[in-house]
Amino acid sequence: MTAFAGNSLFCRLALKNTSIDAATFSFIRIVSGALALWLVVRVRKEGPKAGSWLSAFALFAYAAAFSFAYLSLSAGTGALLLFGAVQATMIIWGLRKGERLRLWQMVGLMLALGGLVVLLFPGLSAPPLGGSILMLGAGIAWGIYSLRGQAADDPICETAGNFWRAVPLAAVLSVALMPWAKLDRAGIGYAILSGAIASGMGYAIWYTALPGLKAAAAAAVQLSVPVLAAAGGILFLDESITLRFLLASVAVLGGIVLVVIEKRRALTPVE
Repeated sequence: MTAFAGNSLFCRLALKNTSIDAATFSFIRIVSGALALWLVVRVRKEGPKAGSWLSAFALFAYAAAFSFAYLSLSAGTGALLLFGAVQATMIIWGLRKGERLRLWQMVGLMLALGGLVVLLFPGLSAPPLGGSILMLGAGIAWGIYSLRGQAADDPICETAGNFWRAVPLAAVLSVALMPWAKLDRAGIGYAILSGAIASGMGYAIWYTALPGLKAAAAAAVQLSVPVLAAAGGILFLDESITLRFLLASVAVLGGIVLVVIEKRRALTPVE
């Protein structure tokens, strides 16, 4: 989870404190992640032959929208919007597939969605609408990517293959926005750290840990990411936390906890 929060911090650091542009940052991040994962699968004497173009497009859409959103959002707000959208996407997909929510799960879902509305409602402390829409889109894309990866036989190889397929997509975006491209040593460094460490190695560690976690626990532990990102934003980016953000965080994270806990109870057999 520290690696996931690190993505928010590295991206915000690069786009706030250096001159690198969002498209170039996304391209370098995806290439670095692809190379890091290639090394992992090579050590395992395998190749990144798995994955799919649809999953790669979802990964690319997430990474690109994520970067452009952080041109205007703080680290904590971006992470809250991202993971709120991820969880909402996965819950709604489950409903579409026939899953049924219990009463407290419905309350939790409404509470979480209400928290996002509170955060985005017009006002002096509301985050920029454009950046918020982009981050919500990034969350939906990551939710779709996560859903498509649930049935993967070898998640690391799947992820490696998806990263390699995402490289040409990121290259097309970078070339299309070439007139506005800006390179910066520090920005390139943050992009490499975000791609190779926080994304590539972070995903590898996460997928290695997943078999030892129950689904409910895996979902719940991800709720720590916005908190970690907000704390990092305060420590490293001199970002402040508003009352609106705190209230929205309690609503979004608390609501999702209700959904996860009630789901776990529903799946626990009665002895």
